Amino acid sequence: MNFDFIKWAMNPFMLMFLAVFTGMLLGKLLKIGTSGALFTGLGIGWAIMKAANKVVESGQGNVGAAEKLLKVSVVDKGFFSLFLILFVAAVGLLAADKIAVIIKKYGPKFIILGFIITFLGAGTTYVLTVLSNGANPYEVSGVYTGALTSSPGLAAALETARDHAKEWSGDYANLTEHDKNRILSILNPGTVPDASMVTSLPPEAMDSFLVNAEAGVGVGHAIGYPFGVLIVILAMRLIPKIFGLNMEKEYETFRAEMKEAEEAGGVKHIEPVSFDLIAFALACAGGYTFGMLKINLGPLGYFSLGSTGGVLIISLILGYIGKIGFLNFRMDKKILGTIREVGLAFFLGIVGLRYGFAVVDSLTGSGLYLAFVSTAVGIVSMIVGFVIGKYVFKINWIMLSGAICGGMTSTPGLGVAIDAVGSDDPAAGYGATYPFALFGMVLFTIILHKLPM
Repeated sequence: MNFDFIKWAMNPFMLMFLAVFTGMLLGKLLKIGTSGALFTGLGIGWAIMKAANKVVESGQGNVGAAEKLLKVSVVDKGFFSLFLILFVAAVGLLAADKIAVIIKKYGPKFIILGFIITFLGAGTTYVLTVLSNGANPYEVSGVYTGALTSSPGLAAALETARDHAKEWSGDYANLTEHDKNRILSILNPGTVPDASMVTSLPPEAMDSFLVNAEAGVGVGHAIGYPFGVLIVILAMRLIPKIFGLNMEKEYETFRAEMKEAEEAGGVKHIEPVSFDLIAFALACAGGYTFGMLKINLGPLGYFSLGSTGGVLIISLILGYIGKIGFLNFRMDKKILGTIREVGLAFFLGIVGLRYGFAVVDSLTGSGLYLAFVSTAVGIVSMIVGFVIGKYVFKINWIMLSGAICGGMTSTPGLGVAIDAVGSDDPAAGYGATYPFALFGMVLFTIILHKLPM
């Protein structure tokens, strides 16, 4: 009997199941629900990446399996997207019946909140970059998109970094000594730059600078993302305790507002079916397609909702409509709730597996400052967003928890908010805030590159 232990241990399916199994056990023990999958995933991801590197370096064992694991960052991103789509589609359909009422009542407040949270994140990022006086500006812009867990924001940051790097390196001779040293340090990390020794950049150096700038955004995003996820998960659990929220009172306020809206005819009542797989698949496919559409915003470049935003918006719309011919988008809440939990557990487990090594590495290496920036961005954005939403806009916590996660463009946070609140209602606040927060994220990412650092 022959058993390849390395091939078994580095199989993505085995790793995903292990992360979810151990994560759900941890979640039950610590009463943190599906969030446990993120924490065990981080540990397993770090350990398996370290083991794979050792196998490749030593050349002993199944080198092919180790190289494949390293190439895809433990688990292929396709699995990440699949479970995220399943989770978001289920959440959107669950929360859809009240979406029209919620937008009518809170809409302008959610729009403002989305811009405020992304602005706070960008402002905090900029201040900490200036204070560092030596941080790679491209890595920091990546941290901003990572801290707010935004893939469309990452796309905007990459595009903006490319344009900024071309402009910066092309005008090298006219730059200040400080900016020249910044460019040289990005070209040659780990060295002490001396701009007086380099009067111009040859074409090959300019090309290299372009590559390094884009890579810096990717590195910053990879470090910022898991910390952004961790902060929003902790915040959803701790904010009610820190600010002494009376959850029963919050529920009463929310229920009273929804009852008033229902009596005014704001909720469509449609008899649900147990489950309609055709309708569910249509919501996923239609949303994914909608998320791929790109809107030209002129000097701001192109804007798109991405797969998460597209699936969420279309699921909310179809769920609100309820029925189209033989398709029924109002389904049994228990079945959709199961799909939601499976999708979220695997999604969080995969996030941990893919970013575990980056998290540990950042805490022990040069990425420590970037990890600090990401944490600060998340804390400032969420706490100030909460204070404004709760005490200025007077939004109850049930809606506000989803709106804050939408302002952070944090799908994992939404899952935790749903767990913590005990209902799917925060998803409506998330869906109403997310598109505007995403636009703000793209806008402020571009502005970050225009400001002097």
